[in-house]
Amino acid sequence: MSSSDIDEREVKEKPDLVKLNVYDMYWTNDYTTTLGLGVFHTGVEVYGREFAYGGHPYPMSGIFEIDPQDIDDLGPQFRYKETIELDVTDLPPDDVAKVVDCLGKKYQGDGYHLIHKNCNHFAEELVQILCNKPIPSWINRLATAGAKMPFLEKMLPKEWLTPLALIDMAEEDDNELTDQVIITEQKLLPRDPIGL
Repeated sequence: MSSSDIDEREVKEKPDLVKLNVYDMYWTNDYTTTLGLGVFHTGVEVYGREFAYGGHPYPMSGIFEIDPQDIDDLGPQFRYKETIELDVTDLPPDDVAKVVDCLGKKYQGDGYHLIHKNCNHFAEELVQILCNKPIPSWINRLATAGAKMPFLEKMLPKEWLTPLALIDMAEEDDNELTDQVIITEQKLLPRDPIGL
């Protein structure tokens, strides 16, 4: 075994710090934080990748990846607030990717719900798997309160937490599906018997 093989294995096995990137829904938090409630989006950063969850109208994963703290991929209503260092994970990058893929079955875009299944619920579950730590309770306080006071849900537009990165991904999948349908239809068209 060469020294480069050993170095590569050590890098793969080295634990990585799990971070929670928190974003303000800037124009709403200017008003709601005085009430002790804020609307926050979160993404889990590990191995230089940030994973988050958002809604869209399709029965496919709502989990998406952005460069850490890249608010351009989230959209104009998001403003970076802070990063919270949680703990290290012993899972290697390949296993983290498998966990995220597996969670994608549970966190589908058309299952998104501001109060019951939002980005903070996803972040909480992923962080629990990665390092067995909770995320701070203030991050999802509005959803917790909303579950107890249903009228709050009606006051919050669903579009707030549909990041541009997820919209772009859904549009790409839509275009790919359209291309597949066109190809399939071309294969199913009857042959012209005269042209044979």
